[in-house]
Amino acid sequence: MKAHEIESSIVELLTTYNELNSSHIEELDEEPSPLEFMRYVARNTPFVVRRGARDWVATRTWDAAYLRSRLAGNKVNVAVTPLGNADAPTPDGEGHTVFAKPHEEDQEFNEFLDYVIQQEKSSPFNSDQQARKKGDEVRYAQTQNDNLRHEYITLFSQVEKSIAFARIALQRDPDAINMWIGNSRSVTALHRDNYENIYVQVAGRKHFVLLPPMFQPCVNEQDLEPATYVRSQSEEGRQHEGGGGGGLVLRMDEAIDENGDRPPRIPFATWDPDIPEVGATSYSHLAEPMRVSLEPGDMLYLPAMW
Repeated sequence: MKAHEIESSIVELLTTYNELNSSHIEELDEEPSPLEFMRYVARNTPFVVRRGARDWVATRTWDAAYLRSRLAGNKVNVAVTPLGNADAPTPDGEGHTVFAKPHEEDQEFNEFLDYVIQQEKSSPFNSDQQARKKGDEVRYAQTQNDNLRHEYITLFSQVEKSIAFARIALQRDPDAINMWIGNSRSVTALHRDNYENIYVQVAGRKHFVLLPPMFQPCVNEQDLEPATYVRSQSEEGRQHEGGGGGGLVLRMDEAIDENGDRPPRIPFATWDPDIPEVGATSYSHLAEPMRVSLEPGDMLYLPAMW
């Protein structure tokens, strides 16, 4: 097929998909049975169970004071960035877009939590420029290494060890159980996972923007060179395009392996549905993202590759 014929076919495919599928996420009042869940898995369709985790000990008891008491004296891994842009496509200040990884450091849990809460109280979400001038930074506990059974083991008994309907349907226990703590400055870039996810909101609120795998042509995936934020107090660091936040500087990953090869590029979406005019492809205007906000106790099934 010629290029224009391929493009026309993709446009027709995406248009037809939009006509046949709703952009609203189905909401359930109670957990599905394993059989019902498998039907969602087979259709690769997300859903929300409102208040599905309302009876969890964590949902009923976790607040700032309780977490401080249980984790006092513990150190936790914290991702630090100037603008909350961990693991995200980011301008490098030289006309290129790189895959920016956060600076990581261990912090006393109570110190970390105090910082996150105070920042949320004093710095509204849209004040990035003001925050950068004050040397602010965004801290997010976001490890994905099964941290509730390791780093936060003292809290593990207060959450379900598995989601029953998913465990029975998929005939396996979860590969990882993670807890993430941040504030409204922490924004996760558009990405996809190759496994089934059940996300439970324990406290606060989280907003999701979802696209089905069908809309891969819309997201402008590119192979990006990896870079990592590091701390630097130099004036050069503070003035760097990727800098700000306590002298964080964005540096390219340059480690060379035993074969003399540089770090591999990372394929990643560079189009953001919330900033649709930037980095769009000829198909991006056809994307109809699903949007859902989770409240405490809500449960979201996020299918693989969404």
